[in-house]
Amino acid sequence: MLNGKIAVVTGGTRGIGYAIVRKFLLNGAKVVLFGSRSETVEKALASLAQENPAWEVSGDCPNLSDAAAVADAIEKVREKYGRIDILVNNAGISDSTSIDDYTSEQFEKVMSLNVNAIMNAVIPSVKIMKEQGSGNIINTSSMVSICGQRSGVAYPTSKYAVNGMTWSLARELAPFGIRVNAVAPGITKTDMVANLPEAMIQPLINSIPLRRIGEPDEVADAFVFLASDMASYVTGEILSVDGAMRT
Repeated sequence: MLNGKIAVVTGGTRGIGYAIVRKFLLNGAKVVLFGSRSETVEKALASLAQENPAWEVSGDCPNLSDAAAVADAIEKVREKYGRIDILVNNAGISDSTSIDDYTSEQFEKVMSLNVNAIMNAVIPSVKIMKEQGSGNIINTSSMVSICGQRSGVAYPTSKYAVNGMTWSLARELAPFGIRVNAVAPGITKTDMVANLPEAMIQPLINSIPLRRIGEPDEVADAFVFLASDMASYVTGEILSVDGAMRT
């Protein structure tokens, strides 16, 4: 579904991000994954190479909060491949801090990585995509951007901002052949969730109408669809992948 496409995936070393990278590779894309540290990037690349040495995948670890560093990393991808077809903004941090314990610094930290860092990747990528006359940007939102959560107000606030960014960029960039969408995952079996005790897991499952927790591959499939030509007339969409939990 993605043969010959050049993709950049931030937060691509583990969890949903790693699943996105792997699914893109399975569908014929060439991928550059961004991670927070060189060690995690190397670990992810080694795992992917072990599964299929023929996959064309490389990695980098720019500071996503540093606009110049991100622009430089994006330019290196363009220099290597001549184009960037897909940008996936998946990097981010969750938060469950009670309002009584919040500081302005904590709120700013979440907003910086979950919102500002996306724009740091979008701005240089859009310049490239406009030049080539096409492109595809997919942001990772969250179920809580739609229904909120009981603590950690910065996280749903940041993800609602991601939705607004997605809708607005979709309208602005459509005339240039650039589609912009987002995926809003629900509770997904990442390392953090998998390590929760059964006493916490079962109530979570009971709250999901499909009565199970989602798999990273199931979320990644939504990214593959939105990145592919099957979604050629889909833009400005926030695609929920949450087992109907948001309802």
